[in-house]
Amino acid sequence: MNQERLLRHYAALMSAVPQSVWVLSADGVVTLLAGSGMRERLWHPDSGTSWMDAVHPKDRDWFRRAWRRTAEERSPLDTIVRVRLKDAPDRFRHIKIIAVPVLDEEGDTEWVGTAADAEDHWRIRMREKLLARMAAVPAAHDLSEAFLTTAAAVVPELADAVAVFHVRGEPGGAASLTSTEGVGLAPGLPSLYPLDRDILWGATPRQVIESQEARLLTFPPGEPPEDGLSKVSVRWLRRAGATSVALLPVVVDGRAVALATTTTCRGNPPPGEADLNLLQDVFQQMSGPLRRTMELQRIRDRALALQQSFLSPPSAVDGVSITALYHPADSAAEVGGDWYDAVRLSADSLALSIGDIAGHDLEAAAAMGRVNSLLRGLAYDSGPAASPAATLSRLDRIVQALDGPSMVTAVHAVIRRVAPHIWRVTLSNAGHPPPLLIPRDAPPRYLHDLTAPDPPLCVTDGLPRTDLHTVIREGDTLVFYTDGLVEAPGTDIGDNLRRLREHTEALVRARVPLATLIRRLLPPAQNRRDDIAVIALEARTGQ
Repeated sequence: MNQERLLRHYAALMSAVPQSVWVLSADGVVTLLAGSGMRERLWHPDSGTSWMDAVHPKDRDWFRRAWRRTAEERSPLDTIVRVRLKDAPDRFRHIKIIAVPVLDEEGDTEWVGTAADAEDHWRIRMREKLLARMAAVPAAHDLSEAFLTTAAAVVPELADAVAVFHVRGEPGGAASLTSTEGVGLAPGLPSLYPLDRDILWGATPRQVIESQEARLLTFPPGEPPEDGLSKVSVRWLRRAGATSVALLPVVVDGRAVALATTTTCRGNPPPGEADLNLLQDVFQQMSGPLRRTMELQRIRDRALALQQSFLSPPSAVDGVSITALYHPADSAAEVGGDWYDAVRLSADSLALSIGDIAGHDLEAAAAMGRVNSLLRGLAYDSGPAASPAATLSRLDRIVQALDGPSMVTAVHAVIRRVAPHIWRVTLSNAGHPPPLLIPRDAPPRYLHDLTAPDPPLCVTDGLPRTDLHTVIREGDTLVFYTDGLVEAPGTDIGDNLRRLREHTEALVRARVPLATLIRRLLPPAQNRRDDIAVIALEARTGQ
């Protein structure tokens, strides 16, 4: 009688708490003893299935290992795992499981435990963790850092594959997707096709961008819809056994500036409504880095436009060919200080200059324009007989008097024809990398082999400057460049100059045209930390 009374009291108590008590027998039969909470909502296997089928496919491996470990150590199990729901077998909910192994009368291990709903608790903790990761992401010049961090945060917990695209185009105009490095893949999935082919561009992504509303496409494993997505994306989704694609726009100042795409693969169930909301929250956190990056990009565009306005085409002089290029750094704000110039002084002479203003921003670009214009005017006024050293000294006095930039490096040269096929070069070097002479019949060499450069402009008053004289003949080439071509953090400038000379020699032996040669001198895009200006003069043959 007392035992029956205690059981009634226990049942009444369990019906009042938000958890269920269950028993797992040694042969795998699950029995829900008592309790409200999840008792009526959880799916549990029948005689033809395993109790592990109730666990989310992504959780089965680690949960099975944890279960085996606690069985071997006979220690309690306390964890949160996704469990299938009874009324919707394709949906799962986070459940807090506490289980204790016990021995039955025959010495076999059975389990007694509790199951309590942990969905809200898990989602709050996960949201805090993911948003904390995103809060630490700075403005990334190429957005890759923000996108990669986000992809790593949601794979594999919330998605099996993630790709984030930058949306190009002005509001109200045609939009296009630009690939980024924001890719995350769960282990074992096939690699994505090259992102520069816009693998998920189609009618459906376009609608998501225009409406700025997330969309979830669900379908049987490996059977994505062929309409609305590109053919290449459909092929990948089939190979991956995908079950869903979520398209999530990232909106900044009322405009969709990025599109995040997430997929569930290999038969894994699609995200539920709560998962989708969490994904939206996480990706929308990219709006901060995106906004800052867009601001930097606008500054860069203005600086680049200003800089390009000063880089006029070199003047033509009979008997010489002049080729120039300017390549901005790949970073958003790294534009502004480098310039080149060539101005005709007479029928047989010209002034050629190259320089670099300290700083990489809009202010540096404006300063570059002032200094370049002053030097051009001084060179033209001085004429072909002037000393480049004297011209740079005059420039130094004027710039310092006008409270110019903190430091300027420059090479200024005057080139005069002294015979039908001979040109006299007089130049002065103010702290700039040495010009590279490429003789027609000898290996390339630097002109600083003869004399060291003078200090930069704007560092002291009344500094005497020197001229360097050399001669170029038909077929010879003289190359001027800025430090972005030979300087990189953590490297030795001497080694870099040697490599540039050896690279140039190899290109000359290959008989590469001058315009192609100077383009091939540029370092790989991923190694360009600074803007680069190059101007080269070649004494033509047959003149």
